[in-house]
Amino acid sequence: MKKINVILSDDHNIIREGLASVLQKHPDIKVIAQAGDGRVTVQLTKELMPDVVVMDVTMPGLNGIEATRQIMSACSNVKVIALSIHSSKQFVMEMLRAGASGYLLKDCASDDLAYAIRSVANGQNYLSPQIARTVIKNYIDDIETIKNSVFSILTHREREVLQLLSEGKSTKQIASILSLSIKTIETHRQHITKKLNINNIAELTKYAIREGLTPL
Repeated sequence: MKKINVILSDDHNIIREGLASVLQKHPDIKVIAQAGDGRVTVQLTKELMPDVVVMDVTMPGLNGIEATRQIMSACSNVKVIALSIHSSKQFVMEMLRAGASGYLLKDCASDDLAYAIRSVANGQNYLSPQIARTVIKNYIDDIETIKNSVFSILTHREREVLQLLSEGKSTKQIASILSLSIKTIETHRQHITKKLNINNIAELTKYAIREGLTPL
């Protein structure tokens, strides 16, 4: 039996361990790695090339939406399933636009997660019933919402910088994390404040949280 190799990504260790324990009961599914933030998830995915990544949406350092975009860009054969407490259309639509093949809520039954993993591994999509209703009900409105979202206004690098700024990182620290020069980070920061018309960290932080770039 060929096993489906899975990476679990969630910033809460107890949730990752719980998911690993649940999936261990399914002989065709193998958890090969765990990660506590989006950046590590992307790195592990590039190294291990799993069949499926189960991804939390809001994580520190690099959120699940951005991590999914990077995985899709670098490892297009890897499938991503969002597993989140968030059912709002903003989170759902952005994860799907980023390339996720599935979206489940964290209160789903364990068998649902296993079924979703098998489905996306076989090239299908999987949405839990509540999420499917959200997608259908809000499809028209989402077109306008997407146009005005942070994921359309800012570039992917600007979104990374904004998330790290909102999480209290200094310009020097961000430059180190992203392997860029301080001057480049300062330029990105200027572009962010100009595009958003927000000039102070407190308001940028509120905006980042509201738009789902970073958890509370």
